[in-house]
Amino acid sequence: MNPPKTDWHSLPPDALLRDLGIEIQQGLSEAEAQKRLADYGPNRLTPRKGKSPLRLFLSQFHQPLVYILLLSAAITAFLEEWVDSSVIFGVVLVNAIIGFIQEANALRAINALAQVLNISSTVLRDGQRRQISASELAPGDLVFLQSGDKVPADLRLLQIRELQIDESALTGESVPVEKQTGTLDAATILADRNNMAYSSTLVTYGGGLGLVVGTGDRTEIGLINRMIASATDLETPLTQKISQFSQLLLWIIIGCAVLTFGVGVWRGHSMLDMFMACVALAVGAIPEGLPAAITITLAIGVSRMAKRNAIIRKLPAVETLGSTTVICSDKTGTLTQNQMTVQTIYTGGEYFEVGGSGYTPEGKFNLNGETITPQINPALMECLKAGLLCNDARLVADPDNWSIEGDPTEGALLVAAHKAGLHQTQVSSDHPRLDAIPFESQHQFMATLHHNLAQDARHIYMKGSIESLLSRCDKAFDSQMQLVALDKDQLHRQVEEMAARGLRVLAFARSDHQDNEVQHDEVCGGLTFLGLQAMIDPPRPEAAASIAACYQAGIQVKMITGDHPITALAIARQLGMRQTERVISGAELQAIEQSQYPVLVEQCSVYARIAPEQKLQLVQALQANGHVVAMTGDGVNDAPALRQANIGVAMGLGGTEVAKEAAAMILTDDHFATIEAAVEEGRGVFDNLVKFIAWTLPTNLGEGLVITAAVFANVALPITPVQILWINMTTAVLLGLMLSFEPKEPGLMDRQPRNPKQPILTKHLVFRVCLVGVLLLAGSFGLFEYELAQGKSLAVARSVAVNVFVICELFYLFNCRSLNYSMFHVGVFSNLWVIFGVTSMTLLQLLFTYWPPMQALFGSAAIGVEDWLLILACGLIVYSVVGLEKLLWRLFA
Repeated sequence: MNPPKTDWHSLPPDALLRDLGIEIQQGLSEAEAQKRLADYGPNRLTPRKGKSPLRLFLSQFHQPLVYILLLSAAITAFLEEWVDSSVIFGVVLVNAIIGFIQEANALRAINALAQVLNISSTVLRDGQRRQISASELAPGDLVFLQSGDKVPADLRLLQIRELQIDESALTGESVPVEKQTGTLDAATILADRNNMAYSSTLVTYGGGLGLVVGTGDRTEIGLINRMIASATDLETPLTQKISQFSQLLLWIIIGCAVLTFGVGVWRGHSMLDMFMACVALAVGAIPEGLPAAITITLAIGVSRMAKRNAIIRKLPAVETLGSTTVICSDKTGTLTQNQMTVQTIYTGGEYFEVGGSGYTPEGKFNLNGETITPQINPALMECLKAGLLCNDARLVADPDNWSIEGDPTEGALLVAAHKAGLHQTQVSSDHPRLDAIPFESQHQFMATLHHNLAQDARHIYMKGSIESLLSRCDKAFDSQMQLVALDKDQLHRQVEEMAARGLRVLAFARSDHQDNEVQHDEVCGGLTFLGLQAMIDPPRPEAAASIAACYQAGIQVKMITGDHPITALAIARQLGMRQTERVISGAELQAIEQSQYPVLVEQCSVYARIAPEQKLQLVQALQANGHVVAMTGDGVNDAPALRQANIGVAMGLGGTEVAKEAAAMILTDDHFATIEAAVEEGRGVFDNLVKFIAWTLPTNLGEGLVITAAVFANVALPITPVQILWINMTTAVLLGLMLSFEPKEPGLMDRQPRNPKQPILTKHLVFRVCLVGVLLLAGSFGLFEYELAQGKSLAVARSVAVNVFVICELFYLFNCRSLNYSMFHVGVFSNLWVIFGVTSMTLLQLLFTYWPPMQALFGSAAIGVEDWLLILACGLIVYSVVGLEKLLWRLFA
């Protein structure tokens, strides 16, 4: 037996059976099946070998910022400040636990995919039909398929009986695929291999017999499994920038500490004193509250997004959405409703537009732009009745919505009839079915015979392709059901026009009959043409506005689908997408060098008949161009690209479990519009993070400058390490974290996306950080020296210096409520948490200054009214200078 191939679709059945050593009447013998199972392994996906739980947990500590925090915890422990040390280490531990849980959940995608194969199947072994677990299938097994079955392995079809398979989860095809057994060209793309049945797809109609040619990892879904395992979990822009910032900060702290130590020893200070000064410098420069602020700000963003129907599975995904430059969207079920809908009917020489979308039977009929009552048009009602009666589907009214049992195309016909008041139960009761000719791919039609009880007449209703029905019709009905000549050229023009709009067209005909049975030879000719019904999986009503909003926000939108090119292009144009002059098919993409993809993805927005591995390659090409890519999808075929993208977005209602597990965000309402809302929230979250960083860094810079200045000036330290920890920890919690609750600023979605290469702090904000840091140095060091010159004690002077830092931070907090405008622009009371934080910090600082236990713990002392006035003056100066700097920047930048 030859090893499994990838081009089974190009081989004739006889050659396949010979190649795998199978007799079609006998199937595999049990002994041979066991031998092949031993050779190829069970029909299940190999789980990805990942890190052990311990290694996964320890890897959360392998980050520069965490190193800085651990150093901070060690320093505070060395100072025997056990409470502060415990708090800092607790922050590190909580962050590590959160990261561990998130990463472990993300890897569950492989396990969810493996569960897809946990089904049973009917096979032929030793000439006997038997039921076995799908995991026991081996290459060469003959598998029977029937309606409702999930295909258990990749099969080459040998025999079919009107077989149709729903492959939407694998290829994105929105309607079931009609299967055949003939050979295909070896270059045929996955979505067009209609002589194959693929693992995990669903049989919706008919039956068949297939030869197992791929099991487990050798199936198409196995290929997807390997792609998920190999897809890179990219760092988000935020984690990249924080990592870079942390590394820079780490080297700055080390450099400054070494310089300070060297200068101090050179100037005659003892090594112990200089060591303590370096400890104070390091503690001052480390932003202990930054990880907690990031986590809390992101968590608040998660909460806000949940209220807008977006569930975040990975915290950094909140900010990534705000950085997104390209959204790559699947079509079926994402931009469209995944519910076929009749939009146009041509009957009696008239052209009707049908309103409504999806399976909800609500919508009006329009003729020449005016709403009509369908009951006054006999030909329209008869055409709709034909679609309802020549039909095996059911329209079901669920408590929450309407759904279809059966073929989606037939479901669309039922919904259209219901919109005109033709209800399935009543019409079927008035026209009981006597006989039927099921749909067969070689004939391209379905016919049913009914007894019209009211007229005591028998009618054959037929639906099918335009070519099949026109060859059987010799006349037509006009709008009043009067016989007229059949204009085939006119009908072909109508079909071509509908097809150009991406519509799927079905033709309908009727004939009178005398018997209670109908045979093929009785519908070969003599039928009367009724009309055409054209349908499409329609765009979601809100999707066009959402795409327009994305363009306004500078975000590109790409459609990457497994559906047909004409349909994809029609939907894209209806949605108002840009760059729709052409559509790139999977076959065209296959013929292009992969090195050319980065150029191609900037020129085209619509990609159709795309295989799963091509989706992955397109996402990678966009990322190679420097884009931050959000990929939306709902099918198994979307999972590798969802995982590769900077942020994967899965559909919560219609999405597969595999897609949900691979995604960073899940939309609970499946609306593309929710992505726009999530992008807005993401931008707001990043704004608040930048506000916090721009607020906290001047404090760390100012503390470092004060310590360095004291060493260089050969004077006592204006603030001690313990006092620095007090400033950093209390202000970060009570002041800085309040910025996490800032509401979104106006015009957020009118901005262009941030350049992914742009640092967290722009040059403008770096200047502001330095400006405020220098003001803190001048205020605290200046008043410290002033107090000593007035004969005050060292404890009083240090208390003044500490209060200068806190009060200046408090005033600067109001500056940071908007990076470019004053707090009056965003509303003084629009964030009441800031008022709460300022009040709490003020009370706490009074305790620090006047309460004896705090004085004993932190070395503080009571200060007078004059001192407070000087401290408040420093705060007002900081607020005024930053306000003036903002004004000048707005005027001249």
